[in-house]
Amino acid sequence: MKKKKLVVIGGGAAGFFCAINAARLQPQLEVIILEKTGKLLSKVKISGGGRCNVTHSCFSIGDMIKKYPRGEKFLKKAFHRFFTTDTINWFLERGIEIKTEKDGRMFPVSNSSQTIIDCFLNEAAKYHVSIDMNTDVADLQCKNNKWHITTSSNKSIEADFVCIASGGFMKMANAKWLTILGHSIAPPVPSLFTFNMPTNSITTLMGLSVENVTVKISGEKLATDGPLLITHWGLSGPAILRMSAYAALILASKNYDFTVVVNWLPQYNENTLREKMQLVRFDMATTKIQNKNSFLLPARLWEHLLEESGIKEGMKWADLPAREQNLLVKNLCSQSFKIKGKTTFKEEFVTAGGVNTEEINVNTMESKFQKNLFFAGEVINVDGITGGFNFQNAWTTAWIAAKAIANA
Repeated sequence: MKKKKLVVIGGGAAGFFCAINAARLQPQLEVIILEKTGKLLSKVKISGGGRCNVTHSCFSIGDMIKKYPRGEKFLKKAFHRFFTTDTINWFLERGIEIKTEKDGRMFPVSNSSQTIIDCFLNEAAKYHVSIDMNTDVADLQCKNNKWHITTSSNKSIEADFVCIASGGFMKMANAKWLTILGHSIAPPVPSLFTFNMPTNSITTLMGLSVENVTVKISGEKLATDGPLLITHWGLSGPAILRMSAYAALILASKNYDFTVVVNWLPQYNENTLREKMQLVRFDMATTKIQNKNSFLLPARLWEHLLEESGIKEGMKWADLPAREQNLLVKNLCSQSFKIKGKTTFKEEFVTAGGVNTEEINVNTMESKFQKNLFFAGEVINVDGITGGFNFQNAWTTAWIAAKAIANA
């Protein structure tokens, strides 16, 4: 009996996870991965600063789906089939222990993404998964219940099953071959990027990190919190990256020309901070403002905010004029920054958009329009914030697709 063939388009996290699981679950299946570049698992390699943020230690589906600005309803159903515990156990069964850091991110105990890459490559070799690199798909058609794949080098491949795990599309034109098959594509826009304002004076504090801030987009109701990093080009860090994900469509519509508002002291608003400031003035009347930072902000940021508020070096708390005090309160609780442009955060960059979830059977990841055509990972219109959530989407959707193909 001739073996059935699965072709997986994409040699990234989702593509590998689908391929190796399908091959393991169904030994009579021939599995081939087609990767258009000369690199495999490139995002796995650089994720988490080269440590690979495998997933997040969230074990409540209700809480987990709140981390996905798009696709949360789809994933709510998918997570019942393969969730964070399943991911941890999958790697543990292969000798890879996953550890949890204080912010909930989970990494291999080796602290090396190469551990994950080696695991996948070993599984591929163990289950005889073929890998064709530098192989770009130019056309995909179904004829007589068989899938016919044509590569950019004009090579023809016939398959019984196809799983598309090609990652996010940078341009709509790149998704043309999917629209020909009847699928509609949510237009791709960047998600997880940093905010660009290289001429702002705060960039002189580049490298400085603030442990917890609240970030808002002026005129919008969205708010995120967490660490913020000041860079030579603007603002980055988890609080900014989360905002870029939740507001991805809004910011794209503004052509990345907007105002971000930062509360450096999220435990206060302007009214409560003004009351606190009066107590500080009374208690430290003869102390120089610059020398005594009662709000536990980094010294360099405190000095910058004093300068921005017009408070002269050497001024004492007792001598602080009402105008400068009010300006300091405003800068501490709602400092505005004019943003023009975005900068890709290379380690976590994802694309919002992709194949509409309504067109995919969540129980199998099969196309509702084309039999034996499956999807996994970022090619689906699902994306999460930073912290391991996008990889969990990859593992979940790829595993569901693999199991459905193996049982077909």
